[in-house]
Amino acid sequence: MSSDREAIKSAFLARHGWGEARRAPLSGDASTRAYERLYPAAGASLIFMDQPPNAETAPCHPDATPEDRAKAGYNALARLAAGRVDAFVAVAEWLKAQGLSAPSILAHDAAQGLAVLEDLGDDLFAVLIAGGLDETALYDAAIEGLVKLHSVVPPAALTAPGISWPLLDYDEVALKTAGDILPEWLPRLKPELSFSAAAVADWDKLWAPIRARGAAGASVFCHRDYHAENLIWLPDRQGAARVGLLDFQDAVRAHPAWDMSMLLHDARRDVSPQREASALAYYFKLRPELDQAQFMADYHALGALNIVRILGIFARLVTRDGKPRYAAFMPRLWGYLDTCLADPEMADLKTWFDANVPAASRR
Repeated sequence: MSSDREAIKSAFLARHGWGEARRAPLSGDASTRAYERLYPAAGASLIFMDQPPNAETAPCHPDATPEDRAKAGYNALARLAAGRVDAFVAVAEWLKAQGLSAPSILAHDAAQGLAVLEDLGDDLFAVLIAGGLDETALYDAAIEGLVKLHSVVPPAALTAPGISWPLLDYDEVALKTAGDILPEWLPRLKPELSFSAAAVADWDKLWAPIRARGAAGASVFCHRDYHAENLIWLPDRQGAARVGLLDFQDAVRAHPAWDMSMLLHDARRDVSPQREASALAYYFKLRPELDQAQFMADYHALGALNIVRILGIFARLVTRDGKPRYAAFMPRLWGYLDTCLADPEMADLKTWFDANVPAASRR
């Protein structure tokens, strides 16, 4: 970290009364953000978020054309928030207004990319389950959270004092950007693979109707990274509020199957077929108005697209960014993909994978 950035951070903390708080770094993720835990002389610990404002390409302007987005870069194409603190603050305030447990924002400076947040603790779902806690209550609460989100029509923009952040659709451009990462980056991770121009053309053609379904069904608030390492167990709260929410700044309006895939096609831990079936059954119980057969068809199709997206991102993280640990998650994702491709409606895509990505390369 540059001394200039540290001076900005120290001045921000001093300005808001935490200049003397003890600071302890927290482990990072695949993003450009950094977090510290603050320990004030009195009171509860807090979380200090640091997102350097120029660390990423710009987010998508609401009126940007596909051509504008391509010129702006990956974040605009994918409709990612570029880590922006104003996005985090606006989304957090909206989630809290729905009765959900996003952290309270105690201070922020969006221009400098800094914020101090309520500390929801360390009881991540993934950590508690690995420690032996029965996962049933946790996944049931996570489903209740999704039902809560899927029961309201999200606004076009999310607001907080002095902030308005657009809630954009996860549209066909963003979905194509998501899917096309795999054919670009998987051969760089697996040199034995080589996708011909015809194979890439077939890839685009096969995904086109799935992208159209996803865009047409973009009707609910989508956290976009809703999985066991971003959910914190808060058992003293009630209902869906028992789920503490993190890492939601990239929220979009999307098909309700998208966050369900994020939860149940979890790259970092095995979600058993039994847990998947139980979670889906509970979701349908709480949303009896749904056409279950149609939802499951969309869940397999968009779930496959989501899995392909994550496989491509992990291949990129390993080869471009020098983060080899992400390769260990990929066999699990291939397993989830096989399950989605077993749906008869996905037969043509299954044929594409069987022809172009042999079983030996799915490890």
